[in-house]
Amino acid sequence: MNPVRPIAKSALVNPFRLECTEAYARWRDAKLSGYPTEVDALRVEVADPRELRPAEKNALVQCCRKANMVIYASRLEKLADKNIPRRLGEQFGITHFDSNLLADEDAVTSLQVVPGKSDRGYIPYSNHRLLWHTDGYYNPPERRVRAFVLHCVSPAASGGENALLDPEVAYLLLRDKNPDHIRALMQPDVMTIPANTEEGGEGRPAQTGPVFSIDPVTGSLHMRYTARTRSIEWKADAATQNAVQVLEHLLTDDSPYVFRYRLAAGEGLLCNNVLHNRTAFADAVDQGVSRLIYRARYHDRIVGTGLREEFL
Repeated sequence: MNPVRPIAKSALVNPFRLECTEAYARWRDAKLSGYPTEVDALRVEVADPRELRPAEKNALVQCCRKANMVIYASRLEKLADKNIPRRLGEQFGITHFDSNLLADEDAVTSLQVVPGKSDRGYIPYSNHRLLWHTDGYYNPPERRVRAFVLHCVSPAASGGENALLDPEVAYLLLRDKNPDHIRALMQPDVMTIPANTEEGGEGRPAQTGPVFSIDPVTGSLHMRYTARTRSIEWKADAATQNAVQVLEHLLTDDSPYVFRYRLAAGEGLLCNNVLHNRTAFADAVDQGVSRLIYRARYHDRIVGTGLREEFL
C-alpha cells in the first residue's frame, strides 16, 4: 500500500488564489516594499555574464526576486557569442530551452531583420513594433515559458526600446481594482490562440487557456498574454471583456511600474517572462549598424525567485 503524500502548503495557501486573502495581503506588502521606482534600479554592472562573480550573481538574483527581472550591463560590447545567454542561464538554474520552428538550431534565437520571416508576418524578425506580450503565449501548458534572456550584441541605429512590466504587479493592480478581473482572467477558456498551419509546414494547434494561472511546478504566478487583436479569441462574457479592457488600459497608461529601456551593446535582460513590448527601429546597414539580439527561452523559472514561506 502506497503511503499518502501530504499536500504541500503552497497548494492550499497561495497569495494568487483569490480565497487566500490573508496570504495575499502579506505577499502584497512584501512585494511593494522597496519595489523599484526607476529603471536604473534594475541595472546591475557585471564584468562577464558567462562567469559571474558571487557578488554579481547575488545582485542579479536579488533584483529578480523583487521585480522578476534585471538588466545586466557587461563589458562584452558587440561580442557575437551565443554562449553569453546560455552560460548566464546555467548559473541561475535555467537550462531547459524552449524552441520553435523559426528559431536557430541551437534554440538561442538571433533576433534581427530577416526578410524571409518578416514577409510572412513574423514581427520579431522585422523592424516593426512589437505589442505587449509574454513569450510563448501560444505554447501548451507543458511547454510554458517561465524565463528568458535577451542579450544585445548591437542595437539599432535608432529605436528598438523595450517596455517592461512585472506580471505579478499587473496581477496586483488588477486584483486591487476588482478581484473579479482576476477571476475572469483565470478562466481556463478565457483566451484562445488560433492554430497556425504555416510554421514549417507542420502547423501548431489552437491553444486555449487562462491569462493568469498558478504554476503547478513552482506555485508562482504564470501569465500568458498578447495584445494582438488579429486572430485572438477572447471569451465573450462581459466579465472577460471588462477585465481585458482594464488590462489594456493598464499597459497603455503612464504607470510608474512600467519600465522603459533600450539595451546597449553588451547589455541584456534576465527575467521570469515579464510582459514586454518593443518600439519600431531603424538600422543603418550602409554604415554597418544593424540590430542583433540573442534570445533564449526556458521552461525553468530562475532559481531563488519563487514564493517563500513567509508569504504563505
